[in-house]
Amino acid sequence: MAACALPKLSAADVMVIERYLDAAWAETGLSTASRASYHRDLGGFARWRGQDDALLRATAPQISDYLAHRSRSGYSPRSNARLLSAMRGFFSWCVRQRLRDADPTALLGSPALPRLLPKALTETQVTALLTAPDVQTPVGLRDRAMLELMYATGLRVSELVGLPAQAVNLRQGAVRVTGKGGRERLVPMGQEAQHWLERYLASARGSLLGGTHTPMLFVSTGGVPMTRQQFWVTVKRVAIVAGIEPARISPHGLRHSFATHLLNHGADLRALQMLLGHSSLSTTQIYTLVAREKLKHLHRLHHPRG
Repeated sequence: MAACALPKLSAADVMVIERYLDAAWAETGLSTASRASYHRDLGGFARWRGQDDALLRATAPQISDYLAHRSRSGYSPRSNARLLSAMRGFFSWCVRQRLRDADPTALLGSPALPRLLPKALTETQVTALLTAPDVQTPVGLRDRAMLELMYATGLRVSELVGLPAQAVNLRQGAVRVTGKGGRERLVPMGQEAQHWLERYLASARGSLLGGTHTPMLFVSTGGVPMTRQQFWVTVKRVAIVAGIEPARISPHGLRHSFATHLLNHGADLRALQMLLGHSSLSTTQIYTLVAREKLKHLHRLHHPRG
């Protein structure tokens, strides 16, 4: 069925989707973006079925057919996996609410996903990026401090922009980070990041605050706390100055670079797991693939029979 010919959602499907999303928000604090995504995914299936009450009457073969239809239409395995995850959550809730007797997704296998290797900068590129900001200005000093701290600690972008000033202990040279699931970890920052953070706090933060007050460590002009989007723009802007193609870099790329470079220099995988704040070692183990790929590349490049 062509996308333009899809019918509108029935009132029954709209009502049950909204009930589920309200419950998910109350239980887990579902974000606005996630709510819109789940509504789009669940509604897409219901419109494709083109029947009233399509969701509550959905069967496993129908869901399998829909996933196959999406694959033929060019949707990636990752997109289908996200859709199936949304449907699993929905039907699990339906069973708990006794709106259905059984979950039609229970026996459906997830699409096989390619294991993507993190994209890391070279150490030379990182140096160029870190030294690119104009540290003679408050904004440049802030940018240098943020980039140094992110590369030194491997923080997630949300953790970096969400750092309160009191989370930094300059005497100990460490930051206390609240990560996913509210889990706290203490991460050493190193002398270089500590130096630039001290300079930022002494010379730039007060100027950027302009007489306002905020508990957040990093602020933009007018004292407004930095956002993920602002830092994304900052990284792209600084990358141009550093001579790095902006499309090849992202804020998350610095976290990947932190992990990859530590591992290349002999860091223990368990220690890396703690620094990154991963709840499972299997998440951290993907970086061993990066190191292995680097060794293969060096072998091909330098070995006479490579």
